[in-house]
Amino acid sequence: MTGNLRYSVELNCKMKFAIYLPPKAETDKCPALYWLSGLTCTEQNFISKSGYHQAASEHGLVVIAPDTSPRGCNIQGEDESWDFGTGAGFYVNATEDPWKTNYRMYSYVTEELPQLINSHFPVDPQRMSIFGHSMGGHGALICALKNPGKYKSVSAFAPICNPVLCPWGKKAFSGYLGTDQSKWKAYDATHLVKNYPDSKLDILIDQGKDDQFLSDGQLLPDNFIAACTEKKVPVVFRLQEGYDHSYYFIATFITDHIRHHAKYLNA
Repeated sequence: MTGNLRYSVELNCKMKFAIYLPPKAETDKCPALYWLSGLTCTEQNFISKSGYHQAASEHGLVVIAPDTSPRGCNIQGEDESWDFGTGAGFYVNATEDPWKTNYRMYSYVTEELPQLINSHFPVDPQRMSIFGHSMGGHGALICALKNPGKYKSVSAFAPICNPVLCPWGKKAFSGYLGTDQSKWKAYDATHLVKNYPDSKLDILIDQGKDDQFLSDGQLLPDNFIAACTEKKVPVVFRLQEGYDHSYYFIATFITDHIRHHAKYLNA
């Protein structure tokens, strides 16, 4: 896995991302699997802690892990709290001052970064999938649900499933998107799935049963599952006994997730 630093037009700053090329990429163009990390993370957390290499190598997948926000933009208040601003971009395009100039993580992740990867690395631009953890699980779900057909598959670990109703989401969305809550729904997986045009998206979600943020009402997976069921969108939701919100949880089940994506990416 190598780290890269490139200037981002969407975010108006230099952005780091990490990329892993499997052995297969020496001779072929491979599918791309994007990982979105959670609050406070950088592009390094996933690559150092998740243990993804073996499965990604075996299935011939390029894995890309961007950072979680713009950095060093000198915006007043960007470093004041761990759940808003730096390390907490929430994968939205901000519409409010002073955030809207830089905090455009949604467009960065869905458009600019894939274009960069497709131009400079041996990936097949027709085959990409997305997954993530917590805030990044929210990011993965909304990217897939807002772009039918763009991603072959999606999965998430302990995603923030219904941000318009949880404290993290309310804080982030009011800051980035303003007080009009109808605008928030455009970045909420539970609302987006209700309008998803077809059921050709296979969703896998793992959730630790002992996750403090589950019991604190930050994640709200039941709301998302209910919306999927009503819409007949296939979702496998696994509540994992004895696991919390940490990377130990991710490392335990990462191979299942990569296998889930490989099934669609290598079809």
